[in-house]
Amino acid sequence: MAARALFTGAATAALCASMLSAQPASAGSSGPTLPPDKIQIEIATVNGSGCPAGTAAIAVSPDNTAFTVTYSAYTAKVGAGAQPTDFRKNCQLNLIVYVPHGFTYAIASADYRGFAHLERGASAVQKASYYFQGSQQTMPISHPYAGPYSDNWQERDETEVGQVVWAPCGERRNFNINTELRVNAGSSDPRKTSFMAMDSVDGDINTVYRLIWKQCPRR
Repeated sequence: MAARALFTGAATAALCASMLSAQPASAGSSGPTLPPDKIQIEIATVNGSGCPAGTAAIAVSPDNTAFTVTYSAYTAKVGAGAQPTDFRKNCQLNLIVYVPHGFTYAIASADYRGFAHLERGASAVQKASYYFQGSQQTMPISHPYAGPYSDNWQERDETEVGQVVWAPCGERRNFNINTELRVNAGSSDPRKTSFMAMDSVDGDINTVYRLIWKQCPRR
């Protein structure tokens, strides 16, 4: 499935303009620049029907190039057995990223995956948006699905390296991720259940956010 940009259009321009003074130095030609120390990411706040307290967890890769978010209660559904509010689930994660001194980071791509079962006539959509604290929120990136469908699903949001938005150098700004799953019953049989899930009880299904790093200008 086609990849879509993390930061697009006017939102990209606005975010980049607000961060021009914090653009990092070039990484050079010898390969990617990675901080020498292990980074830490903590969940400052978590809100939403798709991530009740205790159902979202963060893990950072050993090489500092990615982090994963695992959910255990993130399913939107309609039809038999569903409550009226179950058709939409959302989650807002406010993350504290402890950046090693002299470095800054950006989110280069995000991989989402899960399982969906949609009856004929039903539809679903997965959405996500991203922003640094104090910056304008990006427009949501949407991935639609139509029934009949009963299979794993996977989507990637990504942006070109030259268009990524970097965290301001020398400042600590939390990173926010807003996600949403929505299922529409449409003309499907109301006696049957349609759902879209982005959760896992065994940790095999998670969302992966890939990081890129650069050194900040010396002052």
